[in-house]
Amino acid sequence: MNRKELVNQIFTKKSFLCVGLDTDIRKIPQHLLNGDNPVLTFNKAIIDATAPYCVAYKPNPAFYESLGVKGIAAFEQTVEYLKKNYPNHFIIADAKRGDIGNTSAMYARTFFEEYDIDALTVAPYMGEDSVTPFLGYEGKWVILLALTSNKGSHDFQLTEDKSGERLFEKVIRKSQDWADADNMMYVVGATQGKMFEDIRKIVPDHFLLVPGVGAQGGSLQEVCKYGMTKECGLIVNSSRGIIYASQGEDFAQAAAEKAKALQQEMAIELEKI
Repeated sequence: MNRKELVNQIFTKKSFLCVGLDTDIRKIPQHLLNGDNPVLTFNKAIIDATAPYCVAYKPNPAFYESLGVKGIAAFEQTVEYLKKNYPNHFIIADAKRGDIGNTSAMYARTFFEEYDIDALTVAPYMGEDSVTPFLGYEGKWVILLALTSNKGSHDFQLTEDKSGERLFEKVIRKSQDWADADNMMYVVGATQGKMFEDIRKIVPDHFLLVPGVGAQGGSLQEVCKYGMTKECGLIVNSSRGIIYASQGEDFAQAAAEKAKALQQEMAIELEKI
């Protein structure tokens, strides 16, 4: 999916919501565990219920890999289900890959050729040659970790050099040499608030993937105030707050209600552009 198509989906659906499919078999409703493939059954129900209210899905491979071969199969089947039934939804693999060049090339082949996913989160710590192998695929996106929402983000990302430039700013600025706003996005946590303003000074037009709204306490309104662009420029993710909204047989309906509530808030923000 290219930038124009993504922007069109956002304004057509009046939503920039991404549903994170961080499916933990220990947290899904108990009544599903009796089936042959509870993870896939859960994912399908969540997808069917939330698809009208979101533009993207973000499965995290770690949750599937923890179950071995069956889990990896469920990941593949989830992606196949999305591509077959909801081809206009943007699919992000939240894998946070990044290694020496030939290893990154294999990761890229896995997610962009084998799974044919739209976007992949990438860790930039090893520099240019660990990122560029992901950038050679037309219509595919790299989403580079920049400023995350976890507590440990302060350990490295906010450290300053002698000129006062923070590490996350250096990452964003340097990566402009590798790609542009048509194939690179950045992960910026919703809990970072006004720092979106600083980020927009460096990348005024890039899309930002924003986790942390909902269970992590980030404010959608604050994210939009400081981070939204004329083309929206945001994909806001919610995982636990949507997919685990209920542990009962009404889990899919509860997820739909949470997703719809966020979509309605997003529609209001989009009207302000």
